[in-house]
Amino acid sequence: MGICASSQFRARDGSLNWLTSTAKIIHLDGSLLEFPHTIKASSILSLNPNCFLCNSEQMHVDSLIPQVAGDDELQQGQIYFLMPLSKSQVPISFQDMCSLAVKASTALTRLEMEFSSKASPQFPEITTTA
Repeated sequence: MGICASSQFRARDGSLNWLTSTAKIIHLDGSLLEFPHTIKASSILSLNPNCFLCNSEQMHVDSLIPQVAGDDELQQGQIYFLMPLSKSQVPISFQDMCSLAVKASTALTRLEMEFSSKASPQFPEITTTA
């Protein structure tokens, strides 16, 4: 079973909303990047050459972490982790999965707090070359 991190939050009016319109990347330091538009994994990887991306839903304890291919487009509503290349050939432990789950939960909680205090979220600008 992969890591599941809820992207549900409560809006100012008390209603529940879902932050599914963006692809989310949890960086090594726990920071969160959101992309409301289509972006290829290679755009992220070019800025992080010693890392790979993995989809949180495809990770399983005691298995190798499946890497997102550079030419794959990141999917809206999905959470991805930026991982060091040194982890690419090592099965992920239960402890590491728990650590990633905490990172994702913390990042999403910060996002919820930022979203509830702002009218609209800020998205990073990343230029891509064809």
